[in-house]
Amino acid sequence: MNYVYPFSAIVGQDLMKLALILNVIDPSIGGVLIRGEKGTAKSTAVRSLANLLPEIKVVKGCRFNCDPDDLDSLCEECKSRENLEFEYRKIKVVNLPIGSTEDRVIGTIDIEKVLKDGIKSFEPGILAEANRGILYIDEVNLLSDHIVDVILDAAAMGKNYIEREGISISHPSKFVLVGTMNPEEGDLRPQLLDRFGLCVEIEGIKNVSQRVEIVKRREEFEKNPEKFIKKWKKFDDRLSRKIEKAKKNLSKVKVDENILLMIAQISIDMNVDGHRADIVMEKTAKALAAFYGDREVKESHLRIAAKLALPHRMRKNPFDELEVETDVIETAIKKVKDGKTEIEREYISDLIFNEKKNKRELKVIRMK
Repeated sequence: MNYVYPFSAIVGQDLMKLALILNVIDPSIGGVLIRGEKGTAKSTAVRSLANLLPEIKVVKGCRFNCDPDDLDSLCEECKSRENLEFEYRKIKVVNLPIGSTEDRVIGTIDIEKVLKDGIKSFEPGILAEANRGILYIDEVNLLSDHIVDVILDAAAMGKNYIEREGISISHPSKFVLVGTMNPEEGDLRPQLLDRFGLCVEIEGIKNVSQRVEIVKRREEFEKNPEKFIKKWKKFDDRLSRKIEKAKKNLSKVKVDENILLMIAQISIDMNVDGHRADIVMEKTAKALAAFYGDREVKESHLRIAAKLALPHRMRKNPFDELEVETDVIETAIKKVKDGKTEIEREYISDLIFNEKKNKRELKVIRMK
């Protein structure tokens, strides 16, 4: 029997564990990139998290693990069925091998069968297998940029599209994306880094007593895994219930206007490119609030969200450190509280709606 190490028994690496939990609560956060040296419980945490989660309701016999209660996201095969029988399956952790080809990732269309018999014949790939599960990519930095792009596109859209010779097939592809990498073996391009929702930098624990505890727990697990799992079951069960409650309450969490102003000010002061950082920070802060049982986002949630959502978006050069300065966050928050933030209430230019002003501006441009 393949025993899985309990999630609650993992010593330290709290920020990594929290980032994984938040992506389970709200997969639209966009996944997490875990950067760090080998042997720091990265893969152990991913496998044990999946084991922590309850079984999901799926359409019986569906190759894509479709949710029978979400009719809008059903695959073409399930939409054509008269009756949607269902069953329960465990959430899967799907590993993506480093040498995977594009066909292996997105799936393949049998063109010959389509042309000969007029039947859409599709062989699902890894993205189909990962739907409603966890897609785990170890050493993501060693994958080709094109493959990473394809995976990130599917994660962002929640669908996988396959087009061959004018034939198009799509299927649901919603998953929690977890990428791990050792920075010493090369880095991802900034454009790809930015598309991971959260980023955590981890290293081996330097605390002596914690390192001793790691060895003790591992030895105890290997000696009698059933007994060890049973010992930690109540902690895992408690955490599992907390995650499920957070998922149900996520939509009820409110975000005050001041919090949104703080998010914007932090992004500006951190000099991050684009607006993805703001969106991810807001989603992460809401998931944190739901996890901690709060009904509105607080500054404390925002501080943690910023540390998870910003480090990989602040880098301008390959050798820059991935670190968010706490002082900058505090200064940005204080600016909003003191009313020193520049606020423009007119978000849409008059040029779009004001015909006279539009003509006048165009005339000025022509004269120049």
